Amino acid sequence: MWGIGVGVYFVAITFRTSLGVAGIDAAERFDVNASALSTFSLLQLLVYAGMQIPVGLLVDRWGTKRVLAFGTVLFTLGQFGFALSETYGTALACRALLGCGDAMTFISVLRLGGRWFSARRGPLIGQLAGLVGMAGNLVTTLVLARVLAAAGWTPTFAGSALGGVLALTLVLLFLRDHPEGHAPAPPTRLGRDYVRRQITDAWREPGTRLGLWAHFTTQFPAMVFLLLWGLPFLVDAQGLGRGAAGGLLTLIVLANMVFGLVYGQVIARHHTARMPIVLGTVAATAGVWALVLAWPGRAPMAVLVVLCTVLGACGPASMVGFDFARPANPPERQGTASGIVNMGGFTASMTTLLAVGVLLDLTGDDYRAAFSTIFVLQAVGLSQILRLRGRARRRERERVVASRVEAVHHVPA
Repeated sequence: MWGIGVGVYFVAITFRTSLGVAGIDAAERFDVNASALSTFSLLQLLVYAGMQIPVGLLVDRWGTKRVLAFGTVLFTLGQFGFALSETYGTALACRALLGCGDAMTFISVLRLGGRWFSARRGPLIGQLAGLVGMAGNLVTTLVLARVLAAAGWTPTFAGSALGGVLALTLVLLFLRDHPEGHAPAPPTRLGRDYVRRQITDAWREPGTRLGLWAHFTTQFPAMVFLLLWGLPFLVDAQGLGRGAAGGLLTLIVLANMVFGLVYGQVIARHHTARMPIVLGTVAATAGVWALVLAWPGRAPMAVLVVLCTVLGACGPASMVGFDFARPANPPERQGTASGIVNMGGFTASMTTLLAVGVLLDLTGDDYRAAFSTIFVLQAVGLSQILRLRGRARRRERERVVASRVEAVHHVPA
């Protein structure tokens, strides 16, 4: 069951990141500048981020299968429409549709993992889900880029849309929300009180807010690089060929998969490692970006390899945000809390995508100035993490003590 869910997520990530290897082709096809090109990913992420809380509420209310099926229909239609688009406006609408469907996948997969695995395996299962998603990114950099160069725009994107058809078939025929005999309590009536209560109760938990800011601060440097601006930066600013640039993007994906396995195992065994992992990843990312941007002229290949390796840690570190929110919320609120957390990184990515595009146009393609926006958002996120970490830690300890007292009171005589 979990395999079907992450299979859908795999396809969604492939569609989401397909523009990352087609940015130069898209600029030529639709005759747009850097700001307009960034709008593709900006709109996609805007829809994605805006859908997170509604999707969390729907997952808590309707279950995984319905939400996943609907999301698969939407992102498949978006990818197929993007393949046929001839105008900039039509292509934008298709990316928005894709973003809406994509928004319904990851939270559903997290909830599915919570239903089919024990709570202590939560961190590892979450990291494995992210790892499978990055495998979809690997398909984009290794396969889709080569198919695009060989077959052209429409056959590449239309052919990839068939993966969505296959994923939808598997969901409809085989997916179940939970093991037999472990159905959750019947959901309450979906109304304004329910929605307000779910969101308010989840937001009141410091762990939820800490998770959001951890996700915000760690995810976006790699997301922006893979989603759109990595290939142009490596080709235009660093003078690499498309093959070498594609290899570095692939390195990010492979490093992400390795870091995901390591972080998942470490956190599953040592819960206190969550904050050091987040802060260490933020520090390493800021340090290596400062080195690359301060390097006179073009950075050596060894430095770019280090950059892409460190960027590979950003995705797994962002997954730690869900590990702050998970113990802070009861099972019936997990979808809503996960939606709030998931808004963080995508809001930061959306902001950076736009800022980089605008600054490139204003500065005449000065990538140093454009990518300096990374440090601004990291500073904002880091200040919030440091502000909330003590509060979240105390609240989590209180919940642990309360659960142990409740367990003692329910022990039969």
